[in-house]
Amino acid sequence: MIKNDIALAIEKKTEFNGSKSLEIVEAVLEALKGALARQEKVEIRGFGSFKVVAKKTGYGRDIRRQKQIHITQGKRIKFRSGQELKHVSPKTQA
Repeated sequence: MIKNDIALAIEKKTEFNGSKSLEIVEAVLEALKGALARQEKVEIRGFGSFKVVAKKTGYGRDIRRQKQIHITQGKRIKFRSGQELKHVSPKTQA
């Protein structure tokens, strides 16, 4: 599913037209990106939560060159699904 598919789903369930639905999707995504950039936890009840976590330095393996490589410290976004999302079976999805 891509951004346009989400906008189309919004269009089908609401009275908004296609361009307005796409604006809504983009506004939501910008709000999520902004909150994560400020390292805030984003929680969507029934769906899940996103948070920024620190990534440790360490070593990995470059399988192409068969060499050990250094992985620098950084940050990543971690997603944890909510209980309602965990119990959704593929057959019940709309």
